[in-house]
Amino acid sequence: MLEAGKLLVGGSRNPDETLKKPEYLDLKFGNRHGLVTGATGTGKTVTLQVLAEGFSAAGVPVLCSDIKGDLSGIAAVGEPKDFLLKRAEAIQFAEYDNAAFPTIFWDLYGEKGHRVRSTVAEMGPLLLARLMDATDAQEGVLNIAFKIADEGGLPLLDLKDLQALLNYMGEHASEISSRFGFVSKASVGSLQRGLLVLEQQGAEHFFGEPALKITDIMRTTTDGRGMVSILAADRLMMNPRLYATFLLWLLSELFEELPEVGDPEKPRLVFFFDEAHLLFSEAPKVLLERVEQVVRLIRSKGVGVYFITQNPLDVPETVLAQLGNRVQHALRAYTPREQKAVKTAAETFRANPQFKTEEAITLLGTGEALVSTLEGKGAPSMVERTLIRPPSGRIGPLTDDERRRLIAASPVAGQYDTDIDRESAFEILMARAEKAAQAEIPKRAEVEVPADEQKASEKSGSAAGRWTLPGFGDAVDQALGKAPPKKRGEGAGRSGYQRETVIEAAMKSAARSVASSVANQIGRALVRGILGSLKR
Repeated sequence: MLEAGKLLVGGSRNPDETLKKPEYLDLKFGNRHGLVTGATGTGKTVTLQVLAEGFSAAGVPVLCSDIKGDLSGIAAVGEPKDFLLKRAEAIQFAEYDNAAFPTIFWDLYGEKGHRVRSTVAEMGPLLLARLMDATDAQEGVLNIAFKIADEGGLPLLDLKDLQALLNYMGEHASEISSRFGFVSKASVGSLQRGLLVLEQQGAEHFFGEPALKITDIMRTTTDGRGMVSILAADRLMMNPRLYATFLLWLLSELFEELPEVGDPEKPRLVFFFDEAHLLFSEAPKVLLERVEQVVRLIRSKGVGVYFITQNPLDVPETVLAQLGNRVQHALRAYTPREQKAVKTAAETFRANPQFKTEEAITLLGTGEALVSTLEGKGAPSMVERTLIRPPSGRIGPLTDDERRRLIAASPVAGQYDTDIDRESAFEILMARAEKAAQAEIPKRAEVEVPADEQKASEKSGSAAGRWTLPGFGDAVDQALGKAPPKKRGEGAGRSGYQRETVIEAAMKSAARSVASSVANQIGRALVRGILGSLKR
């Protein structure tokens, strides 16, 4: 029954319930994406497991999220249960056997798998704004913050780095506004509160180093099977926005890092996005446009994206049009929206004259689905009523002991389990401030500022009177064409010692270039991709 270069999905049936033919997903069309939909309890998770097992056996690495923990059973040998054997017999699957598949477990919280992280810089301002549910004005402030960090050589690795930069921006909003555009203190304050909310929701576990290497989710074993990377998402689902944003970040990283390969004989990676409606729910238009663009273009990178959700209406039409392989489990049609979903799902299939698709969707049993895949020259096959093949791995979750043993024996064991806190924006800014504060002590001893002169300076809003972070002071004024304050003895008549602000020090070389065209810049413009994340 098995055919080379094809993944067995199940067996279709005639109207009299006899076997019609095996239904396959052609591996060369595996990167044309897919959709698995159906109501709760209709068998979507088992279908996902069957597809993951098939791709793994064909040597294709797989990445999928495990919402309920059931998918972890793919790592254990399945049990020859009666109902599975009957299903294999019904579709004449004589080669059916139980087996375990090579699996790597991942977890943002490090509890049920290896820690997986990204840096704030790699996440980018667009996805971070989505994660924080930021307004347009707040997203603009985030873009400015990333611009300042890029030009000033200030690595944004974790949340405290971004918090430190936002603290400065709030204190010096007017100066930054004159260079980059209006920066509202209210927007900065809202972003700071948003960061606190993210910390309370556990997002600090996600930001930091060591960051996930994409190559570690694209591994194959020595015997040629693809590794199945499973993200434990049961706790992550308590924060749906973080879950959706994290998976979208992974998708964007794959898009940015992988080279073009055209149409390979089989995918380089298959990405299963469970609970896909969370990605599109309340997403701003610009983000939906970027997602559509990534889904459309990532095919040529050899990556197949499969969305799993309850209702086909959960996926925007522009994205739905990109999904060539379809598995539709039963839908219920009790409400007007459900009836519309059934009609929409039926219309997306190539009609079969043997049955009415719209009627069949509501009559499907558990483990049964309407299947249509790409064939021939890439045209969709006629929809068939199909019994999904039984999985070879265990149906149901691993025990805690089994999971721990597999994590300990993982090929990436020890690589991501220890936090690394290297020098980044927070440490750089604090070190510069401390150094400037130490350098200021002897100067204050040499020059005593009269009390009445100090009060006058504070009232006038001069550089000596305003609050600054020591060590960060003159660069912005120079960039804006403002004359630096004069020291005592140079005609000013007052101390006027200028302490540099955070942003000014970070941009000093850029400001000098503007003022004197001296090519001695330390700033650098980092290249960001389609979703605002860094191109490594």
